[in-house]
Amino acid sequence: MEHISERLAQYEELQSLGLIVRSGDFFPSVHYPPITMYPPLTPEELLATYTPPADGKFDIYAHVPFCRQRCLFCHYPVQLGERSAEKDQYLSAFAQEMDIYMERLGYTRLKARSILVGGGTPTYLALDQLERFLQILDRRLDRRECTQYNYDVDPVTLIGKEGNERLKMMRDYGVDRLTIGVQSLNPATLKLMNRHHGTEQALESISDALKFGFQVNIEFIFGYLGQTLENWIAVIEQAVGLGVHEIQLYRLKFEAYGDFQGPVKHQRERHPEVVPTVQETLAMKQAAINILNVHGYRENLRRVFSKQPEYYSHYADNQCCGLLDQLGFGLTAFSSLRDRFGLNTQSFDEYYRMIGERRLPLNRGLIRSWEQQIRWAIVLPLKNRRVWKNYFHKVTNYSLNEVFRPKINALKKHGLLTEDEEKIELTPLGAFFADEVAQQFHYPDHIPFPRSDYANGDLNPYYYQEIFGGNHGG
Repeated sequence: MEHISERLAQYEELQSLGLIVRSGDFFPSVHYPPITMYPPLTPEELLATYTPPADGKFDIYAHVPFCRQRCLFCHYPVQLGERSAEKDQYLSAFAQEMDIYMERLGYTRLKARSILVGGGTPTYLALDQLERFLQILDRRLDRRECTQYNYDVDPVTLIGKEGNERLKMMRDYGVDRLTIGVQSLNPATLKLMNRHHGTEQALESISDALKFGFQVNIEFIFGYLGQTLENWIAVIEQAVGLGVHEIQLYRLKFEAYGDFQGPVKHQRERHPEVVPTVQETLAMKQAAINILNVHGYRENLRRVFSKQPEYYSHYADNQCCGLLDQLGFGLTAFSSLRDRFGLNTQSFDEYYRMIGERRLPLNRGLIRSWEQQIRWAIVLPLKNRRVWKNYFHKVTNYSLNEVFRPKINALKKHGLLTEDEEKIELTPLGAFFADEVAQQFHYPDHIPFPRSDYANGDLNPYYYQEIFGGNHGG
């Protein structure tokens, strides 16, 4: 509790310095610029001047947008219920999308560096559909140099006879890491989230996944309606005894990060009395970190705690820290390439129509300017791990010492950033507020909250934004 009190005092100080908005709200620094700010972009514009990487490798993301029922915190468009015919239609379109991409890039198979399958619930497919999907990927991806094959999964789809058949099938097709969306182990919280599993089913899915030999990462959401510091601590204390390789923490996001607004925002409006305060939410985060550390879990990638340094998402590390080329397939999927970004439509009808026209289902994106490239090359690695100075120079053709020096010095002065000859990285305090620190390097047009929402202190993100002492556009 003493450590929590110290962290809350630091929160108030950083708020007065302008690092954190007055409301205490947050915006996840996942991409730069934020995907909510991308203009329309055609597939032809995305690929017209693109040259594939010299080694021919890509990190691959595959999206399956189906769920049994909607979790109230979810901000993604999904189809609910069995919808077997719709799933078959989607799998056919998905395969065609991969074929179109390979045709445009000049490949007969894509060389996968890592693979992540997400959703939705990508295991919410009948067994024959799941095998069909795995075969679609297997026939189009060269996995000989793939270092990790990860699946985001739902507890209910892994348990019982059918669930164990899914586990065996995924393992037989090379899947080696599972991220299980547990979200909570508290029955009341799970009910408020509209999860369709209980505590015992979540525990059974974790046990079964470990028995099948998967590297297991489990996810939890904090700051949810009805959560208290006490019941949250009980959940994390239970989690550290489950023998999983990684534990991942997400702060609840009320406002949508994309085009679809999840029901949780309306839930907050109807029941504000059960919404944890910002201070209570931050206390939950610090309490979880304390418990995880005591039990040997250390922050590896941001918000992900593991017992061994080799346990982490290769996909996330390659994309966000290595800044390597990544291709995404399926509804809402994105492709993050070395100097550009493309985002797929969030409309099922548009997805099917564009693929039927032999066009990639992109509708937004960006060819980054030289300044956007510089900011992208510091925002993502700094938020998630660290910025290596030599690598930053390789990616941008500029020395890190040439850019953002006033901003770096201000963050160092207030104990958020550390620097040596090789790198800059976040201190433990900076890591706790990683999203806000990363947004210090956003161009003003891409800062998530208006200037008036921040105090006029040293760390107001609208200060020290010029590169090379001049303003050259975002």
